[in-house]
Amino acid sequence: MNYLDTIVALATPSGAGAIGIIRLSGPEAISIASNMFVSISGKKLQEQKTHTVHLGHIILGDRILDEVLATIFKNPHSYTGEDVVEFSCHGSDFIKQEIIQYSIDSGCRMASPGEFTQRAFLNGKMDLSQAEAVADLIASESKAEHQIAIQQMKGGFSEDLKVLRDKLINFTALIELELDFTEEDVEFANRDELNNLISEIEIYLSTLAASFKLGNAIKNGINTTIVGRPNAGKSTLLNALLNEERAIVSSIAGTTRDTIEEILNIEGISFRFIDTAGLRKTNDEIEKIGVERALENVNKSAVYIYLFDIAELSVEDVIQDLSELPQNIPRVVVANKSDIVSEEILKTFKDSEIKFIFISAKTKDHLSQLKDKLVSTIDISSLNSNQTIITNTRHLQALQDALSHIREVKQGFSLGLSGDLVSIDLRATLEAIGRITGEVSVDADILGTIFGKFCIGK
Repeated sequence: MNYLDTIVALATPSGAGAIGIIRLSGPEAISIASNMFVSISGKKLQEQKTHTVHLGHIILGDRILDEVLATIFKNPHSYTGEDVVEFSCHGSDFIKQEIIQYSIDSGCRMASPGEFTQRAFLNGKMDLSQAEAVADLIASESKAEHQIAIQQMKGGFSEDLKVLRDKLINFTALIELELDFTEEDVEFANRDELNNLISEIEIYLSTLAASFKLGNAIKNGINTTIVGRPNAGKSTLLNALLNEERAIVSSIAGTTRDTIEEILNIEGISFRFIDTAGLRKTNDEIEKIGVERALENVNKSAVYIYLFDIAELSVEDVIQDLSELPQNIPRVVVANKSDIVSEEILKTFKDSEIKFIFISAKTKDHLSQLKDKLVSTIDISSLNSNQTIITNTRHLQALQDALSHIREVKQGFSLGLSGDLVSIDLRATLEAIGRITGEVSVDADILGTIFGKFCIGK
C-alpha cells in the first residue's frame, strides 16, 4: 500500500439517497478534483482557501453530470493531514460511481477500508487509540457507547499516558546514565521521586484495566439473564420488554429449551437480555441441557433477573431458589403475576427482607420500575463523571503487560537490584504503554487488522 497515492472512496453509505459524499485525499486530490469540477464563480479549486465550500458542476468530457458542492481542506489542516476534497452530490448510484471512476481514471486509487483514518494516524493527526475510537464511534448504538468513544477520540486516557510515559522515559535515561558511572557510585535519578512515579503509574494502569469490565459490557451489551422456574413468565417478560413476540409463550412447562438473546436500549445503555430454560430437575435430556446452559449464562452475566410466579411460590421457596444462584453477581428479584394475587399475599412478600419488584409481564404493569432497577444496578457512575473507560481488548492486553513490568520495577527497587536489571523492566513498561497510543513501532499486520475493520471511506 503506497501512502503517496491519492485515494478516493464513497464516504456515505452505498445505495440511493438524498446526497452522497465522495472523498479524495492525497498530494493530487485538489488537481484531480479541479479537472472535473467547474465552479459557478469560475475560479479553479487550487485558487481557493482551505475549509471553503464551492457550488459548481461536475463535467465529464462534454457533459454535465451533476450540480455539486466541493469542500476543500488543504494540508496539514485536514482529517488525514493531506490535501482533501469532498464532493457532495445527489445520491444517485450512477452519479457517485461516475465521479469515483473518473477520479480513478485521473490517477486516484480506490481507498482501502480505514485508509483515510490510517493516514490521519500516520500523519500525526491522532494517536492509535484515538483512531480506534473513530471505529467505535461509527459503530456506537447507545448513548453510553457514544460517550465512551467521544471521550477517547478527544484524547481520553492517551494524554495521561503520554505524560506518565514521558516522565518515565526521563527517569529511565537517568538510570541508564548511572550505568556509565558505576565506579563512581553516583545516582542521577532521585529514588524517592521515581518510587512515587512508579506508584502513580501502577494505580493509574490498574484503574484503567479494571474499567474494561464495564467498558466491554457497554460496548457489547450488558449481559442480563432472565432465570427462574418453568412457567414463571420469563418468555412473556422478554416479549413485554421488547414489545414484540420474540419468544414462544405456552402454558406447558419447559417450552423454552435453549437460550434466546435480544438487545434493548434502556436510558442509553444496551442490555443483552437472555431468556433461558426454566430451572427444575428433569429427565428430559434436551431440557436438561437447556437448564445447564441457563446456569452457565447466569454465571457469565453482569446482572441477572430472578423471576418467579408470586401466585405459586412462597417467600421461603424464593429464598431457597436464590441460595442456589450466584451470590457475587448483582441481581434483581422480580415477582410476576402480582396483578392476580390478594393484598394479603402481596403484604407477605413486601414484609420480607428481600427487595422485590412487583410486575405483571402479561399486562406490562410496572415494567418501568424493573428498567429503572436494572439501570441503577449497573454502576455507570464512572460514565456520568467522565472517568476514562477502556473497551478495547488490545488496550487491555497492553495495560496488563505494562502493569506486570512496572510491578517488576517496583519489586526490583525494594530488593535493591542493580540499575541494569531494573532498566530492562522500565523499557518493557515504556514499550507496553507506547503500544496503546502507537508511540512505539506497531507491526504492520496489527495496523492492517485495526484499520481493516473500518468501512471504506473512513
